[in-house]
Amino acid sequence: MQCAAEIVDLHKHYDLGAVVVKALRGVTAEFPRGDFVAIMGASGSGKSTLLNILGALDRPTHGQYLLGGEDTSTLSDDDLSAIRNEMIGFIFQSYNLIPQFTVLENIAVPLQYQRDSRGVSPKQMDWCMELADRVGLSDRLDHRPTQLSGGQQQRVAIARALVNDPEIILADEPTGNLDSETEAEIMQVLVDLNTEGRTILMVTHENEVAALAKRQLHLRDGQKVFDGVGAPQGSGT
Repeated sequence: MQCAAEIVDLHKHYDLGAVVVKALRGVTAEFPRGDFVAIMGASGSGKSTLLNILGALDRPTHGQYLLGGEDTSTLSDDDLSAIRNEMIGFIFQSYNLIPQFTVLENIAVPLQYQRDSRGVSPKQMDWCMELADRVGLSDRLDHRPTQLSGGQQQRVAIARALVNDPEIILADEPTGNLDSETEAEIMQVLVDLNTEGRTILMVTHENEVAALAKRQLHLRDGQKVFDGVGAPQGSGT
């Protein structure tokens, strides 16, 4: 099966002047198309750094990141930005919605950053409405984030992540701010998306959430310590 993403001997160092922080130290992993991976580890393990690189928001210090089979080190910043917008959808713990925008306008935001974008077309707005309906927000199109519950805001974020029909969805603690009932609803949406063939790479510290993924990748001190089905014996995050 072809990989949606692949990392090879990935290192990421941060030079803080007096000290160099080695956030990732030689991580290698493949993410086949249609995979659902829970990335886990304690605070400082490197999981957020890894997600930033997988999202093409940061570049590794050493090693390779292949996105859709293409070596990202060969891409200019503009090309990297374009391929990120086309191939990757982002879901954040804090939702990252624009407060003054409506639900529909927030869903449409990534369309503004497409190559040669001339604004959002009527056909694209119809697509945004279809996505809003899909995540159960067809009666909230004109609402703003402050008028929505946390679960509803996360549903907007999921619809926004889907608007460019990305192959990969990166989710950073997508249920971290939600109650248990809403968490289950949001995770069901992600499971359904994966069943349809989307590749989902999700950072989480919750074992119950990670158990819904097909596979778990655990980091400790910037290194991979487990990569497989289920969780390592005696694991904790």
